[in-house]
Amino acid sequence: MEKLLARFILLCGLILLFFCIPVNVICPPAIALLRQYQAAPGVMRYQSQHSLQDATGYAWQVVLFKQFPPDRSPQFILRLVGFPGIVEIAHPRSLEIATNTSRLFIATDLFATVSPAPNVGQYNVTDVITQLAKNKFLKLTIPLVSNQNITLKIPLSIIVEWQWLATEIQ
Repeated sequence: MEKLLARFILLCGLILLFFCIPVNVICPPAIALLRQYQAAPGVMRYQSQHSLQDATGYAWQVVLFKQFPPDRSPQFILRLVGFPGIVEIAHPRSLEIATNTSRLFIATDLFATVSPAPNVGQYNVTDVITQLAKNKFLKLTIPLVSNQNITLKIPLSIIVEWQWLATEIQ
């Protein structure tokens, strides 16, 4: 009887391991930082926010907004904030978005005339966002006043989050 009970407990333990361990070991945890708030009366905004480093090691804040203006289709806005005093974004130059499949998209500068700070850029990506699915990474080429560019690599985890924001938030 004890041997049968021991085998039963062992079998239950193996079944638990079979169902629990693959989820926790094989699939890394996904953490999405999506925020919702009212940007203006009647205008809801959802956003994905991340901090990424450029090739020189400086941090950038990368924020994708999904706005629902009254009586208009949703808009997708990408805000890039570089390290203050280090980078100065060139306005009104467009942002280039390159995919791992060598497709190139252009996003227009929304701060073409006035920027809240020299290290802040904001771009309309409404026409681009739905075309980014199935890419392993993106490269954002940010134009600087110094006639140079800075490239930010956007990893797959953020692309997946952006796609979820684009397709699931209504």
